[in-house]
Amino acid sequence: MKTTHRLLVAFAAALALLASTGCSKLQARDHLNKGVQAYKNAKYELAIDHFQQAVSLDPSLINARLYLATAFAQQYIPGADTPDNNKYGDQAIEQYKIVLEKDPKNINSIKGIAYLYLQMKKFELAKEFYKKASEADPNDPEPYYSVAVIDWTQTYQPRQEARAKLGMKPDDSLPAKDKKVCAEVKEKNTANVQEGIDNLNKALQLRPDYDDAMAYMNLMYRERADIQCDDKDAHAADLKTADEWVDKTMATKKAKAEKTPAAGGIVMDQPAK
Repeated sequence: MKTTHRLLVAFAAALALLASTGCSKLQARDHLNKGVQAYKNAKYELAIDHFQQAVSLDPSLINARLYLATAFAQQYIPGADTPDNNKYGDQAIEQYKIVLEKDPKNINSIKGIAYLYLQMKKFELAKEFYKKASEADPNDPEPYYSVAVIDWTQTYQPRQEARAKLGMKPDDSLPAKDKKVCAEVKEKNTANVQEGIDNLNKALQLRPDYDDAMAYMNLMYRERADIQCDDKDAHAADLKTADEWVDKTMATKKAKAEKTPAAGGIVMDQPAK
């Protein structure tokens, strides 16, 4: 009898625990739904509160964590270097990383982290996660493009600083002014320039009319031209290639504009030539 009584007590406790767990999950989903509505209405603080309660009630609810991370990211203001603002960015990254612990290939989390690190100017971390995004989805051209944008930023800034120290004019080339400085910039920037060009080529292979990538290809070839310290022909060739990418960019933008329906959804006929 005592054994039977113990079994009944244990069974009752298990049922109570199961009911409690089920109730918590239902409450979590209710907070998730309320949070989504608040987010859609741009009530981000209220949304954050609901999402936090949802993940507290059901830590396995990945969608709630994704929404929580997105709501934190929405509150983050790029360029505003204050403790409160940086906290929003850090909290968003933290939630995205928790999602990745459960789902390592969650592309929204990977790209969310990469974007936040980019806005925080933590360029190496941003590149790391954009590269992870490319590994998770090799057919998405945007992470390749984003890596190239970071490469250009990391290349352009030190080059401009070196030029400013020499009192150079915008059109001056480094070899004509100071070969030593040019060599230093070349050593520092060559890897980023090549990585940027390689990534832009990948982006354009996946999206041939990617005009933003074309525009950065122009910029990257201008960076490469500037570090061609001891080869005037290579310098001139890179500038020529850069100009060609300007023309391709303009032509692509024009072609897209011509395909865009006019008001009323009618494509205008082109004038006869």
